[in-house]
Amino acid sequence: MEPIIHSLLETDLYKFSMGQAIYHEFPTYTTTWSFKCRNEDVFFTPEMVEEIRTQIKAYCTLSFTEDELDYLRSIVWFKDSYIDFLRLWHPRYEEFEIGTDDPCGLTIETRGSWLNTSMYEIPTLAIVNEVYFRMKYDYQELLASFKNRLDAKAKALTDGTYRLSSFSEFGLRRRLSGEAQDMAVRRFKEIPMEGSRFVGTSNVYLAKKYQLTPVGTMAHEWIMCVGQGNHRHNPSYSNWYALEAWIREYGVLNGIALTDTITTDCFLKDFRLTYATLFSGVRHDSGDPILWGEKMIRHYEELGLDPKTKTLLFSDSLDFERADRIRAHFEGRAKVAFGIGTYIANDTDVPALNIVMKTTVCNHQDVAKLSDVPGKGMCKNPNYIDYLQRSIDWRMNHERK
Repeated sequence: MEPIIHSLLETDLYKFSMGQAIYHEFPTYTTTWSFKCRNEDVFFTPEMVEEIRTQIKAYCTLSFTEDELDYLRSIVWFKDSYIDFLRLWHPRYEEFEIGTDDPCGLTIETRGSWLNTSMYEIPTLAIVNEVYFRMKYDYQELLASFKNRLDAKAKALTDGTYRLSSFSEFGLRRRLSGEAQDMAVRRFKEIPMEGSRFVGTSNVYLAKKYQLTPVGTMAHEWIMCVGQGNHRHNPSYSNWYALEAWIREYGVLNGIALTDTITTDCFLKDFRLTYATLFSGVRHDSGDPILWGEKMIRHYEELGLDPKTKTLLFSDSLDFERADRIRAHFEGRAKVAFGIGTYIANDTDVPALNIVMKTTVCNHQDVAKLSDVPGKGMCKNPNYIDYLQRSIDWRMNHERK
């Protein structure tokens, strides 16, 4: 197969946003990342695993070009010191461990500095997806079904069947292929829309290629590692540590906060007036989106802030119909935006893969996510999950407002 990843810009913007903050605030932190396939009926053949190895080796030969660095420098919150670091940076294949000792036939772990291993997640998942779909199925048939569904999506946005307000494409990690994602992003940029506005894409490479806005702030790894990677920290205050470090790095720039790393209720304990004012909005990634949005609006109102000035960004398993319902519910009460991934980048006649790579260790210590719904975390130590849950429960039940 031809190389799947062609540029180090071919990752999600939040990897660079977090990367700069890691570089300035936590350059000595180390992490371990673990791959997991959540589909019970998926198996990676030895030939697939070997192709994945080959593709990751090819990815590890890439470096940033000066043109790519100039593009990153044009984004207002990136600093010259971080751009200079990226000029020297490249992936290291030595930090990958790829094997077959899993029921799905594929294991991947990466170990090294947080600066390095954080950058591997998105390209690795994109590689695994594309290798699987090209080698498991007739790729041209899949691409044909993708095009047909993309045509239907474009028509529904053009004629106003669905009105999404502002939406972005978030599908790089689970895309059918680079070709398919490129096709979708180009299509949504070109078509007229009734009641919707295509803002951009999380894929920095495609944002540059099509002169779109690159979109993305922070991921769960930021709260997990900043809040739980320091052995002295009480993990139930993970959000406070993470928000404070983000503000130190970015001030009022680049400000969409992720709420559900250790439950949204615990997040709101720390998302008080200062942070709620400085951050331009919040992102939903698990649980009932309507209940979450109502909770956030109520929280802003209790703090004396006008929810209409804040963005509610929804990014959990969305399609156009679901996004339209959410938009209609909150219209006029807050700014509503959507990050839509798999439905745009991998909608075909066969089910998409449900694969992830998650931080499981930071600074030789377990870390975990306890989102608003069970099953989205990936900690290998049940004792640590129990400790984290008890810490959160104690804080929620005993801390005064």
